[in-house]
This record gives sequence, structure tokens and C-alpha cells, in this order.
Amino acid sequence: MRVGAIDCGTNSIRLLIAEVEPNGQGVQLRDVQRQMRIVRLGQGVDATGRFAQEALERTYAAVRDYAQLLAGNQVAATRFVATSATRDAENREEFLDTVTGLLGVRPEVISGQEEAQLSFAGATGVLQAHPGTERLVIDLGGGSTEFVIGAGNTPRAAISIDMGCVRVTERFFTSGAPDAAMLQRAADFIDGQLQQLDELDFSALHDVVGVAGTITTLTAQALELSSYESAAIHAAELDFSKLRRACTQIIDMDRAQRAALGFMHPGRVDVIAAGALIVERITHYLQRVTEHRVNRLIASEQDILDGIALSVAAGQRA
Repeated sequence: MRVGAIDCGTNSIRLLIAEVEPNGQGVQLRDVQRQMRIVRLGQGVDATGRFAQEALERTYAAVRDYAQLLAGNQVAATRFVATSATRDAENREEFLDTVTGLLGVRPEVISGQEEAQLSFAGATGVLQAHPGTERLVIDLGGGSTEFVIGAGNTPRAAISIDMGCVRVTERFFTSGAPDAAMLQRAADFIDGQLQQLDELDFSALHDVVGVAGTITTLTAQALELSSYESAAIHAAELDFSKLRRACTQIIDMDRAQRAALGFMHPGRVDVIAAGALIVERITHYLQRVTEHRVNRLIASEQDILDGIALSVAAGQRA
């Protein structure tokens, strides 16, 4: 049986078509198609509260392509999940109705809590958990960042923060390359947002897993890759100091230098500096609250998209 999953975020819309295969613990997924389009659906939403028409048209074009792929691969069931930008947009009903007509599946506008839980479900296969300890999954998106903590495959607590690479870019990096004053204002905002995590208990935290395009792109920079190599990035372990060096390198580049990086997706060039700053501030926060006991991040190519597909597979088996 094949299932389809679509993750429609603030910056990108992604598709996974997967074959559902049984294993000893239930099911596992085997990729048939994995696609990404950077459409910047959340363009201007932070400022206006509405989807821009050109952003909608870019997204509809991607949905048309995905509809053809789903039909051609004989998918049994598909789930379309929309996240931060759609939660914030006043004219989301127009978007939801149009996508339903194009795809035959109505998008679900999920909460930040459910977004975090799906990210955790998708990412937890990246490593074996140490008995009695917990992992923190960080899903850094365009409009929001989800933090979910738990042991094994079971999340215990989740927090979604309205802080993502597109939102921070549009709010603080308004004149191209960020100068020192812009960076400081953005860092102060990020640090203030991260205070929401103070309610989480990190005493049993052992591993930090980072998912989504900002973190995997920064991992490619840290690994000094000449092109985007998914196999090298997935499950790569980075000391926070090495990850921060990669963040600083990206922030210090101008647009042309970032665009010339072989692993950089063209649609990520304008927002990666803000994403790098968010990651840098997160690493400082985690080291402080764990008294430097936690000092590494594991990058995962498995994320909310895999979690969505697993939820479809579970529904089909019920």
C-alpha cells in the first residue's frame, strides 16, 4: 500500500509518497517519491496577516504537480498538513478551498502542538535512545519552530514558538545583508522567545535532534560538503561549537556567496542567515539550561513529512 503526505509550511511545500511495509514494531516506510518546492507561501504574512496572491499562485502550481505524482503512483490515501503561515493568514479559506479542488484532499491546519508531535514521530528513528534518557527534537521552519521532548517514540511535552527563518528575515533583515545592529535586535528577539522553553524539564535530556531545511543546510556547511548529500547529512553528529562556526560562516557571507554554495537551495538563500542565527541562539540556550551537559546536535533527514506519512499509514491500518 502506498500513502501520500504533504507538508505545507511558510517557506516550502513538500511531498512524500511512501510504500508502507510491516516490521516487528508495526510499519515502516520506504520512499517512492520525495519532492520539495520552495514557494514562500508565508511571504508577507507576518506583516499583513494575509497570503499574497503571487505566493498562492506559486503554491497552487506545486500542488498541481503533486496531484499528478499522487495519481500516477496509485496512492491509497493522502494527508495534506498546513502549518504556521496558514494558521496566521486571514484569507486561508481561499487557500484551503482551492487546494481541495486541485488535489481532492482538504488541507488540515494543525496546531503548533500537533506539528511538534508529528515532527517527533518522524525524527525518532534517527538514533537509538539511551534507556531512561530523553531527546529533544527541534523543527525549525519558516514561521515557527517546534520543540518536543520525550523518551523513545513517546513525546512528553511540546512547545511551538512563532520564530522561524522567514518570520525573522522579514521582521529584522529588511535591507539585505544583516549588519551588527540588525543581528543584535534579532538575537534579542530570539532569546526572548526561547524563554518559553523554561517550563520544560531538561534534567533527563541526552540527545538533541534537528530537522528541516535550515538545520540540514547548516549541517552541509559544517561538513564542508560541495553538494547536498542526504546520506552524509542524515544522522550526522555535530558539536555545538562546530555547528556555531557553520552558523557564523553563513551569517558573514553576502548573498552571492551563499548562492554559490553547492548545497544551497536557491529558495533558501535569502532566509538562511536568519535560520543560522536562530540555531546559534538555541545552542547557547541549551548549553546554559543543561549546564553544558548537552553539547551536540544530530541532524535528521526524517521529519514532520515522515510523521504525516506514518499517521496516514496508521489510519489505513486501523
